Amino acid sequence: MASPLTVVSVSAEVTPWSKVGGLADVAAALPVALAGRGHHVIGVAPRYQEYDHAWDTQRTARFGLFGQMLEVRYFHARIGQVDRIFVDHPVLRRGGIYGDHNGSYPDNLLRFALLSRAAMEAPYSVGLQMPPDGADTIYLAHDWHAALVPLYLAARYRAHGSRTRARSILAIHNMAHQGVYGRGDFGGLDLEPRWWSTLEMGGNMNLLKGGIMAADRLTTVSPRYAWEIRTAEGGFGLDGVLRLRGPVVQGVLNGLDTVEWDPATDPHLPARYDVRDLSGKATCKAALQQELGLPVDPAAPLVGFVGRLDWQKGVDLLVEAIPWLRSQGAQVVVLGSGSPDLEDALRRVAGPTVRPWIGFSGPLAHRVTAGCDILVVPSRFEPCGLTQLQAMRYGTVPVVAATGGLVDTVSVYDPLSQDGTGWHFHPGQTHDLVLALGNALHTLRHWPDSFRGIVRRGMARDWSWERPAAEYETLMRVALGQ
Repeated sequence: MASPLTVVSVSAEVTPWSKVGGLADVAAALPVALAGRGHHVIGVAPRYQEYDHAWDTQRTARFGLFGQMLEVRYFHARIGQVDRIFVDHPVLRRGGIYGDHNGSYPDNLLRFALLSRAAMEAPYSVGLQMPPDGADTIYLAHDWHAALVPLYLAARYRAHGSRTRARSILAIHNMAHQGVYGRGDFGGLDLEPRWWSTLEMGGNMNLLKGGIMAADRLTTVSPRYAWEIRTAEGGFGLDGVLRLRGPVVQGVLNGLDTVEWDPATDPHLPARYDVRDLSGKATCKAALQQELGLPVDPAAPLVGFVGRLDWQKGVDLLVEAIPWLRSQGAQVVVLGSGSPDLEDALRRVAGPTVRPWIGFSGPLAHRVTAGCDILVVPSRFEPCGLTQLQAMRYGTVPVVAATGGLVDTVSVYDPLSQDGTGWHFHPGQTHDLVLALGNALHTLRHWPDSFRGIVRRGMARDWSWERPAAEYETLMRVALGQ
């Protein structure tokens, strides 16, 4: 029987303590699933503010970065089978994670370099049992914010005879964000000059590139995204580096927290339902229409969007399609915040049957997902996406752009074979979005039994973390040479 692994998962955000996007959900759920498979899992994240769950260990560590000696303090929580360690320092304690209304924080390089250095010592500092030579130990770093972890492991530990048996994996969630800084900043990272070439990209320092080159294995959040990032269109300038490292790149499709997202038990819904009895979904639709001031009409198709309002998410395409949806007698609900231009555009198209909710509410996201007939995910690129998984889990049919994890999770409905769980359209094309929505509305209205079949197939799919966790374990054992 294979020995249990020690996994140190490092991320800039983790639900429920800190969250901007799906990264936080992965950083929360994957460790739980891996621990459920018998592994010792330690999640490390910044302590942006006081957290009730975590206690002050009184343990500290000091690191020299950017010409100053920084002392961090470690807070610890044992939740379920996972050890959660939070790194505390004044530069990390901010109202926002990455920035505020003025933009990104100017000292983010220092902040996340400190997180990465502190994460390497966190389990040892708080007294957790760790293999001294790194045997059976994997450092799992998420995105550019933690991409220095593989580099520090290689440069400051293994290169000097420490933790020689430990290995690292970099999980890429979004290639659009890479952590690019000037060459002059390299001297502050506490790395020997010979490691500059690992980080160098176009004369600048690229943290994601450094992680890609230093990690023993690379993973993305869906198989298709693992292919897309090696193309000029999807690699955001790093496609050549990723093709070079192609043999160690693998896509593992994200899972979904099926406890939080379960229409049969969801406390945020006015009625519960499941794949065997869908009657509660009609109640959820009527309640959502009433809550948002829409006409309570069971026959009116209700189309929803939940997510960030930005260019990547294709919200401008939805705005352009709303007049057509209105002409078809559909109702539209949009929940999210982001670009002021898109927020204003949604306010301009608001009306009796179009309700934009600018902001975010977790409970309302559950009710929108349950109450809508159709959920639109019009992303220009989408590494994995969770809203389409949530939609299918709740019996809401997804209409998605044919990109990234959306392709891996939503199969196209075929009226001849009566197979499929939704509709695709070409990314970035409003006309094609309208065609896909037209097919969905036509099926809903004129072929209700077929539409219910689409609903039930989506609900019957297993979106839990069990399969992804098993794939991650295999990837980790390959990295360790097991």
